[in-house]
Amino acid sequence: MEETKGSILNGMHFLCAEDNDLNAEILRSMLDLKGASCVICSNGKQVVEAFEESEPDQYDAVLMDVQMPVMNGYEASRRIRTSRRPFGKTIPIIAMTANAFAEDIVRSSEAGMDAHITKPIDENKLKECMLRLLASR
Repeated sequence: MEETKGSILNGMHFLCAEDNDLNAEILRSMLDLKGASCVICSNGKQVVEAFEESEPDQYDAVLMDVQMPVMNGYEASRRIRTSRRPFGKTIPIIAMTANAFAEDIVRSSEAGMDAHITKPIDENKLKECMLRLLASR
């Protein structure tokens, strides 16, 4: 198994939107094992509120479940992108969804998401995604 300190995820802080308790626990455990931390919100409205209250650079990225109660991930992403907080325009937002059809990827992009990964989250795909997003900044 890869050592924590050698992982791209080591030391990163994620703001996560996940309404399923089991999926949230799996995500938290996976990130913990790689030396990353996260704050998990159970709906899009909570994620937007947590983002609005955050400091610049408090989070390295947002992991956004797409299908959630109260406010879905698409709307939450749009609100982050149009936030009064300038870093809302640049923070990487990664869609997390079981839907991997081309139209789902397009819809995520149209909502302001930078990447799209399928559930269950594979740590290698998350690492590759973060490497790609960080290299493009």
